[in-house]
Amino acid sequence: MSCVPRRTLADLELEPDELLTRIADLVQRLSAEAPPGDHDIVGATCLYAVYDAVTRRCVMASAGHPPPVLVRPDGTAEAVGISPGLPLSLSGVPYETTTIGLEPDSVLALYTDGLIDRGADDTRDGLRRLTHALAASCRPDRALDETGRAVLADLVDEAPRDDATLLLARTRAVPAQDTAHWEIPADPAAVSEAREWAGRRLAAWGLDALLFTTELIVSELVTNAIRHGRPPAELRLIRHNVLLCEVTDSSSTQPRLRRARTNDEGGRGLLLVARLGARWGCRHSQNRKTIWSEQLIECPR
Repeated sequence: MSCVPRRTLADLELEPDELLTRIADLVQRLSAEAPPGDHDIVGATCLYAVYDAVTRRCVMASAGHPPPVLVRPDGTAEAVGISPGLPLSLSGVPYETTTIGLEPDSVLALYTDGLIDRGADDTRDGLRRLTHALAASCRPDRALDETGRAVLADLVDEAPRDDATLLLARTRAVPAQDTAHWEIPADPAAVSEAREWAGRRLAAWGLDALLFTTELIVSELVTNAIRHGRPPAELRLIRHNVLLCEVTDSSSTQPRLRRARTNDEGGRGLLLVARLGARWGCRHSQNRKTIWSEQLIECPR
């Protein structure tokens, strides 16, 4: 299956279970439209995971894919307990999400079943071998590409029955001093307070060069949250390799980027946010949405 639909849906920042449901709908339509005799070759399994470097939580959902293996910084390893759901071509029921906390320098291993399916052997034995190999090979001071080659050399000693692929991801965390939160009062006068608060935070971080654009972005996003959203609402700034400005409110209404006409009194807020930042977007969680804008920091720390 092409990665284009998956990347497109990932950019919508859906919850993992909803993203898999949409991909499953697409796969089943493609299967129904396939020529007679080809229906059974349209399908796939999929594991989708989203890691938040601020909260240090990872949310994942699986469509018939084997569970990831978590290697902790102390070297212990185990398969993550997830509900795998049905493969994309068969699903007719909702997928389930699993949320786990991840310490910094943990390694999450994702792989195809060709790595653990050794023919006559039980796949559970293959998963145990993979888990032991990862525990022995993953070290904080060892590059992941070197670790991956060592694990594959240990496990793939003959032609596998299916493609054998291993993807390793090491978690990082944003330090607490590089994030700031401010609760937004349900009062239009709070917009000026939000600008002042953001200005003080940027000054403390030494990001005075971004002050003007950040104040404009904050003004537009906070105004939208007060006018069109629902309380409670929150403004969050995150300093990493970029400066991220987020406004979260308790409405699930999807914002729309539109081009205002000359005589329109409104409708330019999101367009302004899109022009001022390097990227912007909107992600949804249960009964909440977050609109974010990302600005480049010229000299990352």
